[in-house]
Amino acid sequence: MTVRLTPHPDTPSDAATAVEVAVHRGSPEKLELTWTIMGDQERIRLPGRQDPDRTDDLWRHTCFELFLKAGDLGYYEFNFSPSLQWAAYRFDGYRSGMREAAPASITGVGGRVEPGIFGGHSTVDLTGLPDLNLNVPLTAGLSAVIEETDGRKSYWALAHPPGKPDFHHPIAFAREIPTVVYW
Repeated sequence: MTVRLTPHPDTPSDAATAVEVAVHRGSPEKLELTWTIMGDQERIRLPGRQDPDRTDDLWRHTCFELFLKAGDLGYYEFNFSPSLQWAAYRFDGYRSGMREAAPASITGVGGRVEPGIFGGHSTVDLTGLPDLNLNVPLTAGLSAVIEETDGRKSYWALAHPPGKPDFHHPIAFAREIPTVVYW
């Protein structure tokens, strides 16, 4: 499934014209994500390449985000930077009880650049994450922070709540990722 994100109305982008995310659930516990930013890549600030390690505060610069609802109130947040760094957090409720999460693995982190297009890819193995039922559709939020070379940021998501950009808001969890059925 491929979805198009929309910019928050208060943070339009001069550099990015569109952001798309392709999500593939190849097995109940694995999500493959491919992010594509279309626009003037010369005006998008990309962090320098690093080792693909867990790192905090990736959202402060250009990065891609996946949110998954877990249980009644909790959810997970995953950040993927074009630097190849990543982060994973568990929340007990709306912006509360934040702590590091330990997915079974995050692999295949990479990027691509071609004229007018920049993208990233990663695979998340969700095995063993508490309160995440992998046998049902997953309720997800997909988003991106795009930093321009002049320091301005635009915030892209499936849906935006009223007010300032807020990817954690329940309205942002606007897509179901279906279960995988084999026969």
